[in-house]
Amino acid sequence: MRLWRSATVRWSAAVAIAAGALVVTPQLRSQESEVDLALVLAIDCSFSVDATEFRLQMEGLGRALMTPEVKEAIRRGHRQKIAIAAMQWSDEGNQMIVLPWTIIAGDADAEETGLILSRMPRRLAEGGTSISAALLYAEAMLKEAPAAERRVIDMSSDGRNNIGPPVPLARDRVVAGGITINGLAILNEWPTLDVYFQRNVAGGQEHFVMPANDYNAYGEAILRKLLREITGPGVS
Repeated sequence: MRLWRSATVRWSAAVAIAAGALVVTPQLRSQESEVDLALVLAIDCSFSVDATEFRLQMEGLGRALMTPEVKEAIRRGHRQKIAIAAMQWSDEGNQMIVLPWTIIAGDADAEETGLILSRMPRRLAEGGTSISAALLYAEAMLKEAPAAERRVIDMSSDGRNNIGPPVPLARDRVVAGGITINGLAILNEWPTLDVYFQRNVAGGQEHFVMPANDYNAYGEAILRKLLREITGPGVS
């Protein structure tokens, strides 16, 4: 397993990097790509997520990466490798990288990374729900990613944005840079959260929103979401 970068990106730096970044065309990015996909996993740590729910997120995410289906999806890619990084987030001043950019180039890498994520502790203070700040932070993380044909933010949450900039403004800026935002809406508190995600959060090429009825259903939903993201646009 290859660790690409370990430094934590601060909120002010995220905004500065995102605002001044040079946009690379998809054709040029494809020619220069090192991996098929650069994926940021954005994990909700706001007040609405209790300790049990957080554990279900991390264990579900880790197990998903270790499944034969995900390993096979990575092997089917042109370069047969992807890069992932994970962040925890809550309010507009609380975001933290908990897994630096890591290249998964085989089954052993997927197993090791999945095990790390499944055991990942909660390292971020609880706070409000700032999806907008998390999106801009993830955008800045992608500026430091290995060159990838596709760049995707995997945003999971059980709530709506209640602090920080309006979500559509952040989404539109991120998408303008050629990044796709997909959502995993956990419906335990907001039964129509998937509709909110479709209208306000998700965006970019072939974006989608995956609902999970509650945290017990998160593991199955994140597996289906990862398979769709790794395989690429046009997959149902």
